[in-house]
Amino acid sequence: MYGLPPSTNINRPLYKKVVFEKFNLKTAERDRFDADVSRMLLVAYVSSKKIPALGEGKEVVEFYVVQVMLKHREYDDKNILLLDKLIPQKIVFALQYDSETRFCVFHTRLLQSEWMRSEDAILMLKGLTLDDAWNNIVASIGRLDATAEESFEKQILRRDERDKLLHQIDALEKRCRMEKQTRKKFELHQQILELKRQLLL
Repeated sequence: MYGLPPSTNINRPLYKKVVFEKFNLKTAERDRFDADVSRMLLVAYVSSKKIPALGEGKEVVEFYVVQVMLKHREYDDKNILLLDKLIPQKIVFALQYDSETRFCVFHTRLLQSEWMRSEDAILMLKGLTLDDAWNNIVASIGRLDATAEESFEKQILRRDERDKLLHQIDALEKRCRMEKQTRKKFELHQQILELKRQLLL
């Protein structure tokens, strides 16, 4: 499944009751989780024992792939983060709704791929070790550069800052278009130029 070798397949159900009991969830939290998630399945276990050609990494010795069937396309990220806490291992989540799939992985925060046709949802194992394979999967899902000197953490932080600046620019441009007073319009325009300058740094 997901282009992984058959030797990694485990297909073991992960029951919602286990999640509820593990975290002793309140009724509202259970309802929120149940509203999003239909069922879950541990579909793959990737390790050097399962794939002898893939050497054990210094940091990653194994990881799991968990399929999460959603009841609707829009979901609460908190429910996926809850699942990440349940299994103290490296995990790739394959969220599936109807005939679409998106991958999620936690690396300082929840990284999510774009939605794609389920038949196109492939996890490529690139590299000689599990460290390499894991880093390349994280980079692919999070749209990061695995070859860059800059760490994933710094790349994520820089992208978050860029997104914040773009949001601020968009809000100021809307205010500027609505503003009637020439002086205030000019001040807003100067703020926009300053933020755009910061984007180029």
